[in-house]
Amino acid sequence: MAKPRSIFEDVTETTKPAAVPGGVSRDRGRARGLARVWLMVLFALVVLMIAVGGMTRLTDSGLSITEWAPLSGAIPPLSAGDWQAEFDAYRQIPQYALMNRGMSLEEFKVIYWWEWGHRQLGRVIGLVWAVGFFGLLVTRNIPPGWAGRLLLLGGLGGLQGAIGWWMVHSGLQDGMISVASYRLATHLGLAFLILGLIAWFVFKLGREEALLMQARREGDRRLKGMATGLLHLSFVQILIGALVAGIDAGRNYIDWPLMAGGFLPPNFWVLEPAWRNLFENDGTVQFIHRMWGYLIVLVAVGAWIAARRTARVATKRAFDWVLVGIFAQVVLGIVTVMHSSPWYIAIWHQLGAVAVLVLILRARFLSMYPLVQSVKGARA
Repeated sequence: MAKPRSIFEDVTETTKPAAVPGGVSRDRGRARGLARVWLMVLFALVVLMIAVGGMTRLTDSGLSITEWAPLSGAIPPLSAGDWQAEFDAYRQIPQYALMNRGMSLEEFKVIYWWEWGHRQLGRVIGLVWAVGFFGLLVTRNIPPGWAGRLLLLGGLGGLQGAIGWWMVHSGLQDGMISVASYRLATHLGLAFLILGLIAWFVFKLGREEALLMQARREGDRRLKGMATGLLHLSFVQILIGALVAGIDAGRNYIDWPLMAGGFLPPNFWVLEPAWRNLFENDGTVQFIHRMWGYLIVLVAVGAWIAARRTARVATKRAFDWVLVGIFAQVVLGIVTVMHSSPWYIAIWHQLGAVAVLVLILRARFLSMYPLVQSVKGARA
């Protein structure tokens, strides 16, 4: 217990070190920068993965490899005997018997390489994630509070690999010539979820946490809500687009704005039970895809009009680009269907969905965390 001081005793003040500006976040900027660069590499790889996956689907290559071999499958056939064994395995599945009977070994190699490249790219993404995550962990460069979020990406990537095989396995069953459209939609939807999370993390890591907390107090909740609604609508449209691709619905009803000369396509409710038409009837699914696209345009226009009222120039410009991106995607979709969805147009339509998703996420981010700007409106 401290002894009581005399009122006449000299008291010496202990001098505390002066506060260092930015001391709390010292070295965290470097960690955020390293994590952000790593995530940008992952983002580019996932975009490439979506493109290669789209080409694999458009070229009907997804069933060319009939087993799931996460490790040994990384080595492609290296001899004539290996190629013949792979081809013999493919000739045992329904797709060969019902669609590709008589295919030559050289023709088989074309579809094999698409599917092998798709799976190999998945392995590369997993490796890049693991090297980046554990590298940041060992060097203590994971930004505070980010370990769980970055680990989540790895978990979702592993789940995506398992869902990919679950999808392929459906196409190997009796009577199937392609993968089940429901599973294709699940696979593509998870890919876009991963891509969206990476993009969001890249946006957040672009500014210090203290600046984000300060900016959030100036956020526009109304614009954030509209961007969130637009994001949800667009994600559902991506799932519907996967159903369109899964049943080749984009290759029929190539007139626009009508379908087979009418507003509704013929045989709209021909399947039993009726709910199956919403997912398996090519005319019905394409009709829903069109109508949902028009709904997205209307919501985007409403969000754009609301954004006119904000004084935040960067936020306003972000919603400008959202509207431009959505209009471009709609036009590209019309061109795709009117040409019966050839791969060289359809793949751009799929990549257009990537661009729209990122533009909406950016508009939502700037609604929540507006940039600091001068009184005249220029960015400070």
